[in-house]
Amino acid sequence: MVALEPQQRVPRRRDSAGIANRQHLTMIESRQPEKTVSAQTSSSPAAIIRLLRPRQWTKNAIVFAALVFDHRLLDGRLLALSLGAFVAFCLASSATYVINDLRDVESDRLHPVKRRRPIASGAVSPSAARLIAAVLLAIALPLAFLIAPKFGLVLGGYVVLMLAYSFVLKQLVIVDAFTIAGGFVLRAAGGALAISVPISPWLYVCTVLLALFIAFGKRRHELLLLEENAGSHRRNLDEYSAELLDHFIMITAAATVMAYSLYTFAAESLPEDHSMMLTIPFVLYGLFRYLFLVHRRDGGGSPEHMLLTDRPLLACLVGWGLAAILILYR
Repeated sequence: MVALEPQQRVPRRRDSAGIANRQHLTMIESRQPEKTVSAQTSSSPAAIIRLLRPRQWTKNAIVFAALVFDHRLLDGRLLALSLGAFVAFCLASSATYVINDLRDVESDRLHPVKRRRPIASGAVSPSAARLIAAVLLAIALPLAFLIAPKFGLVLGGYVVLMLAYSFVLKQLVIVDAFTIAGGFVLRAAGGALAISVPISPWLYVCTVLLALFIAFGKRRHELLLLEENAGSHRRNLDEYSAELLDHFIMITAAATVMAYSLYTFAAESLPEDHSMMLTIPFVLYGLFRYLFLVHRRDGGGSPEHMLLTDRPLLACLVGWGLAAILILYR
């Protein structure tokens, strides 16, 4: 990737978040020895597991949304199909992560955090990574078509979309965020098609808005982390600014709250007493907590890590899930 000339770069404000990010990374780097890249590196099981990014499998939990909100959670056969859909998406998404890491190996080595990824660090060889990706897809796609032909088509479309993202779409301003959102929508739609239930338009709207909210937060973190080197890692980062991304984040956060609030008393499948509105405070707190972590704890770069490590955010998600199930199945 060719870096932009200095006169082409957009001047960036070095705010306290960016400085804190750099200081934090410096401390991390001082504690960890530099890994050298070797063509003869053997791929250890631990490195292969890290290559698959199991933490990001939490994103695939959205396939259960249709099962829960269509009141089918207690149906054993449909639950088994949803679990199969979850596994298929985990395998397929891991395959796309591996291909993405193969595609970005050189730029990842210039990134203060991504250079520790298994391929970029040399912990997994490129040949082994290609074989792993092929095996994962060879299992995921037949499994998806076995669950339901329409689900298989959706999973295939997800793989194509993520490959397009890795090779082209991630370099396009704003389109990159919408592509990420599209991946979440395909997960949600796939969960509905796997159990042959109608797909609620509310599921689409809320999923797209929440995914955009998270995607713009991720871009903001990358921008502040890399500062003037952002364009060298990914060209489209030079087109963003922290202020612009803050506007995008605020718009999508407000739209998410509004869409979810409308859903709780307008959707036909919910209780007629509008008791689902009791879950709105959980959504508000979750969004506010996420914004707090982004702006005051330099978070946003790894949403799945934030979810698993920030106890208040995790407790909010669990509380929302329990409250929704109690209201829907009481």
